[in-house]
Amino acid sequence: MQSAAAVRQATLDAIDEVKRSLVGIEAARSRLVSRPSSLGGRGLDGVFTRYLDHGSKQLTWLRGTLESATALAGVASEVGDSGMELSIIQMTGPRLQATLFGTLLLATWVDFLQLADAVLRDCPMCGSEKLFADLHRVQSKLTPTLADLASGDSERIEAAATAMPLLMGELTHEFDTIRRDAHSAMEVGGKVMVAAQVMELLALISSLKMSFPRPPPAAPATLGVGLVMSSGGVMAGSRLVVSAEWVEMMRRLVQAGVLSLPAVSAAVRIHSGQVMMAQANQDLPKGVREALGDSPEVRGMQVTGRAGAGMSSAPKHHVLPKEHREWFEQRGFKGDMDIDNFCVRLEQAHHEAIHGGGNWKLGRTWPGEWSQMIMKALRNAEARTGRMLTQKEVLDIVAERMKFYGVPITFTKGRSR
Repeated sequence: MQSAAAVRQATLDAIDEVKRSLVGIEAARSRLVSRPSSLGGRGLDGVFTRYLDHGSKQLTWLRGTLESATALAGVASEVGDSGMELSIIQMTGPRLQATLFGTLLLATWVDFLQLADAVLRDCPMCGSEKLFADLHRVQSKLTPTLADLASGDSERIEAAATAMPLLMGELTHEFDTIRRDAHSAMEVGGKVMVAAQVMELLALISSLKMSFPRPPPAAPATLGVGLVMSSGGVMAGSRLVVSAEWVEMMRRLVQAGVLSLPAVSAAVRIHSGQVMMAQANQDLPKGVREALGDSPEVRGMQVTGRAGAGMSSAPKHHVLPKEHREWFEQRGFKGDMDIDNFCVRLEQAHHEAIHGGGNWKLGRTWPGEWSQMIMKALRNAEARTGRMLTQKEVLDIVAERMKFYGVPITFTKGRSR
């Protein structure tokens, strides 16, 4: 079993990788914003400005979500109990998954903006109205998935991530259609040489760049391409899809329960050109399973949501009692550390047992009832120290009691107020 420190480092490495991708995306977008219109007055200004602004809005939530994940990793590093540390690191998973795929979509959107800018400047016979409509259509395809990724809801994020190959297939088709239409218009206009040069440039700057480690320019979407593991990473045919370093980082995060294997599989499918392979319950490619550490648990996984794991009906237990929310808030449990984020799924019988049986009112009279026991332990600790407990101290005490009561230290988000 890998250490919590190793998982935390892999999480921080993945966060840093997304941050680097965002820097490159923002630089490309800024260049488009600062470029003056061409001599004929055509460029990404005027009515097209709204599409540049759309990219800016995505940057805002992506940065905020990355900061949230980084903060949680920082809290995890301060906790003394390794099980509690790992569980807090797992709380970064939905945030990291959302930013991984959100950054990919933002990079794709910037590709469309670069394509539109080149068409407006170098293809005077291409109509602005049609291009405006094309971008509107593409934006409408992106918006629902971006909304799901930005929602903070782990199930919506998971569903959006695993459906991404299908969306990327549609976007690839849209990009190629706009590019071919522009090429045809330039040929009709007699600017064949210019058309060839512009389209060659667009093929270099784009091919729908991904925010994961950059593969060579993508080939057209191909069904049935086998994935194999080589010394350099995962291969699709003879093309490197992702590096060995990326595979190792993902292996750690998948096996620690930070990222889901279906989501990582979707990322590899996108890189390999298998963008149309997004059917629900489809077995994961053999090469992906092997690269990420094949095991009985991994072999049993399919592209499915958390409900498919049989956990949807199990009750959620607040390990930090919600009737004492204000007490915990005074000790820093707000925002990302809100007590609603510290819930665990328990079997109904187990949940009733730690609360003193099925009648919660009678249960509260039992000194060993969970809420009474936890609050007594925390208040006694404060009486001994003569001050408010820190987040670390609270979590260390809670972790000790969770082990004693057989409560798994695996957190999920509960119902908010």
